[in-house]
Amino acid sequence: MENRGKNVLVTSNGDEISSNIAFHLARRGCRLVLMGDGTALRRIAEKIMGSLKGAGPVEVIALDMEEEKESVFDEAVGRASMLLGKLDAFVHCYSYEGKMQEPLNLPESEFKKIVKINFMAPWYLLKAVGKRLKEQKSGGSIVFLSSIIGSERGLYQGAAAYGSCLAGVQQLVRHAALEIGKYQIRVNAIARGLHLDDEYPLSVGRDKAEKLVKEVAPLHRWLDAKNDLASTVIYLISDGARYMTGTTIFVDGAQSLVRPRMRSYM
Repeated sequence: MENRGKNVLVTSNGDEISSNIAFHLARRGCRLVLMGDGTALRRIAEKIMGSLKGAGPVEVIALDMEEEKESVFDEAVGRASMLLGKLDAFVHCYSYEGKMQEPLNLPESEFKKIVKINFMAPWYLLKAVGKRLKEQKSGGSIVFLSSIIGSERGLYQGAAAYGSCLAGVQQLVRHAALEIGKYQIRVNAIARGLHLDDEYPLSVGRDKAEKLVKEVAPLHRWLDAKNDLASTVIYLISDGARYMTGTTIFVDGAQSLVRPRMRSYM
């Protein structure tokens, strides 16, 4: 899983999961451009460069993921590609879950925000990154960080719009892998498990969620946002995964397998 010298574009809203993925990539010698919430990402970039000796510059490009114009995404990816010189991998971590609520009560404005950020933005970014990788004629890796909420075995009440968008991204991964593999571009996804700061555990109460997970989940804990995902991302962008594409890897501690039990307990 050697990643030394990889040039990686990472999207992030500044959350704990994506910031730790960026940190682990930088620690392995990857050169990074962070894209998304500019203010939050500048703090993350400064923290990475300040805590890792010999770490290269971490660049930041601000991008509004609710933007509806494809050209804006294309321009942002073009800037990232110029900063990196050559783009090897793209890791999309940016998401917006919103509050848990049934679909009949979901306001139109909230629905549109969820769709823009969680499906339209990934679509535009896939196109923009894919074009650059095709032009380079050296292939590359695209990784979408998704969730079990977007999978058939991970349905949660109150997440109809969000889960549907994530399901769409997982299907997009399969279609894209099928159609752009001829350019040696690999497309994969990670369906992560839930952690304590996700909306579902928060909706039932943090203390209750922390207590009952030990009676329900096989590993007796929620996802560790700091340490449980980075190694899978590192693998998927590495040359060791050169024959893996069109796949969604579940990194959920078997949460999705015991979902019926979890629902009855919580």
